Amino acid sequence: MYTTIGIIILCYLFLVVGIFFYQRNLLYHPFENNYSIDLANFPYEEVSIPVSNEINLKGWFHIKDLNNKKTLVFFHGNAGNLENRIYKLNLIKDFDINFLIIAYRGFSGNKGKPSEKGLYEDAKNTLNWLKQKNINENQIIIYGESLGTGVSIELAQNKNFAGIILESPFTSMVDAGKFYYPYLPVSLLLKDRYETIKKLKNINSPILVMHGKKDKIVPFNMGKQVFEKAKEPKFSYFPDNDDHMMDYNQDLLKTLSMFFKTIL
Repeated sequence: MYTTIGIIILCYLFLVVGIFFYQRNLLYHPFENNYSIDLANFPYEEVSIPVSNEINLKGWFHIKDLNNKKTLVFFHGNAGNLENRIYKLNLIKDFDINFLIIAYRGFSGNKGKPSEKGLYEDAKNTLNWLKQKNINENQIIIYGESLGTGVSIELAQNKNFAGIILESPFTSMVDAGKFYYPYLPVSLLLKDRYETIKKLKNINSPILVMHGKKDKIVPFNMGKQVFEKAKEPKFSYFPDNDDHMMDYNQDLLKTLSMFFKTIL
């Protein structure tokens, strides 16, 4: 009996140690391609944003008028490349805004390995790059998709952005980890925590939270909590049948349009 218990404990310890060292491979999937591939029907300039001597970020910059129109900055989720977001950008381009989408370190051929600290540095350097083009905070709309919502909230603390859009947000990576791995001491093991829910008190920009009620990756309840904790002015879009990657249908586009009208 004691031998069996000892084997079980030993196997569990091996599992915990393996998860600890392998956890970023579970969180970040730069080579996964699980989105539809579409052709871009918008003009863009491919840009390279310096982060360090070793790392430059690939980005696409769609410009209408940098001086008189707001610029949306898109931070994508934990999987795939820039091409995987074309189906969204093909519709976002119809709004009266500029937009910039960047790929994090380790994504879309960029050098480096993703981490929470690294992604925050990527986002901050992206805004510094825009500032050099005389695009200030109040001219910028931050858009976060899934993991990108954690990046967006970190970036937006105590800032004066024109607006923030969160698509399929999570309360924290700790909460998400406990949801997926209830048998592990997630709070002790987790390196990249993305504690969105604790940072919402520092967000003063208008915010739109979008989350499908049938999300199978990030529970809808997390998006609802993010909305409830957010300060006013805040807006929500919670469709009954959308999964994690939300349906860019007329209802969602109408929601974006109404939000843009309040901040443009």
